[in-house]
Amino acid sequence: MLLENKVIFVTGAGSGIGRQCARAYAAEGAKVVVTDVDLHSAEESAQEAGSGSIAIHCNVADGVSVHSAVSTARSHFGRIDAIHNNAGIASPSKALDETSEEEWDRLMSVNLKSVYWTTRAAIPLLKQVHGTILNTASMVGLIGQSIHAAYTATKGGMIALTKSMALDYAPLGIRVNAVCPAGVWTPTLERWCSEQPDQGSIRTRLDEIHALGYCPHGDVIADAAVFLLSEKARFVTGCILPVSGGAELGYRR
Repeated sequence: MLLENKVIFVTGAGSGIGRQCARAYAAEGAKVVVTDVDLHSAEESAQEAGSGSIAIHCNVADGVSVHSAVSTARSHFGRIDAIHNNAGIASPSKALDETSEEEWDRLMSVNLKSVYWTTRAAIPLLKQVHGTILNTASMVGLIGQSIHAAYTATKGGMIALTKSMALDYAPLGIRVNAVCPAGVWTPTLERWCSEQPDQGSIRTRLDEIHALGYCPHGDVIADAAVFLLSEKARFVTGCILPVSGGAELGYRR
């Protein structure tokens, strides 16, 4: 039970990687605060996780909503040991000059500014327990991706932010790390596939870009996340961990 008695606050946990992480955290003994802008999906995830997990509506782009969700979690459990900033959107798939200001701002608000809001709201609680922050970044934040400029900018920003946060909060005993998936089958990836010019071959390509030969589901990310939030990783901070099946190596099958 690597996370026994920990209270873990997860954003965007109504589906995809977030739901898989909520289930994995609960299986390792944690109480999970499942937050999502879609409360019904959050409730489904919390029910699947079990172990006393709760669901809370949270719009990560809205500071008031984030503070309210953190306050509710604190009132319910009396503490928060970890924040997992997982909420994110990937659309639109466009070059920068084709991206509207509204699309740019929405991606920045959901994917990047949300980390500002959760940190501002939860850092007093994390200080009390020498807690942990985990960010779901992406390999494209390290290596780039065509026709996806705004999204890659948010993930590159999150990677740099993770390192700066690790330095700022290390004196407080708070570790900050990030996981970097490549392709992972989630509702977000399904939508991204539908936006690509060559939809017929994109699924085959998503298998081929991973050196291990297949595009995984969110459980592989969840297993890595469990480690980074556990005492097994007690001397790991500022780590940008690829969980990518070797996609960044450039291999093709």
